[in-house]
Amino acid sequence: MSKERETIGYIAPEVFSRAFGGVSSKSDVYSYDMLILEMTGGRKNYDTGGSHTTEMYFPDWIYKDLEQGNTHLNSLAISEEQNDMMKKITMVSLWCIQTNPSDRPPMSKVIEMLQGPLHSMSYPPKPVLLSPKGPSLQMSDMFSSNFNDSNSIMIE
Repeated sequence: MSKERETIGYIAPEVFSRAFGGVSSKSDVYSYDMLILEMTGGRKNYDTGGSHTTEMYFPDWIYKDLEQGNTHLNSLAISEEQNDMMKKITMVSLWCIQTNPSDRPPMSKVIEMLQGPLHSMSYPPKPVLLSPKGPSLQMSDMFSSNFNDSNSIMIE
């Protein structure tokens, strides 16, 4: 049980609650991309000294940082191309950790997003752990040509 406590931030919501759907390959995508976010964010997903890891939900910090155009990479001497790649990786990872598994992209779409230009990517919805019974924006809606949401932000 202690191992679960240490890794809870990497476990897809559907693994610990069937209310989010069944466990599938998208559960692994969630866990993998939480690890990618940790590496690109330069910070661990959990506080080993704290008793309430949910009080500091790591993706909130990454999302806010990306939204404001700040990354830990800003202080590093990297090329614009490298910075754009890190932004793409971060955005794709945020897509892959959506609470509802059906909102996570298939791996074919992940590859397409990583190979495409940064400016063509839609900003992912903020991943939050809410009941899936509420309205949920589907992945297909986000990439359709008629998607018109005021919360959508294009990264330049």
